Amino acid sequence: MIKLRLKRYGKKGEASYRIVVMNSTSRRDGRSLEELGFYNPRTNETRLNVPAIVQRLQQGAQPTDTVRRILEKANVISKVGDGATA
Repeated sequence: MIKLRLKRYGKKGEASYRIVVMNSTSRRDGRSLEELGFYNPRTNETRLNVPAIVQRLQQGAQPTDTVRRILEKANVISKVGDGATA
């Protein structure tokens, strides 16, 4: 199963995350299929490649709970619903 999930990087105690597409059986920091965005929890900065995320979600990729919250906050989940009905 393909999942949208967070990949950790950065110094100890100063983690940042990339939002990536990975196989669900891969390690957390393993090889990703595609990088779709960036999330920094310390500054609450988020950069997303919205068209690529919408495309992956329409193809059936499942976001983890944390990624789903990030996407809902950025109103990306609502765009997936609009594209599926049109």
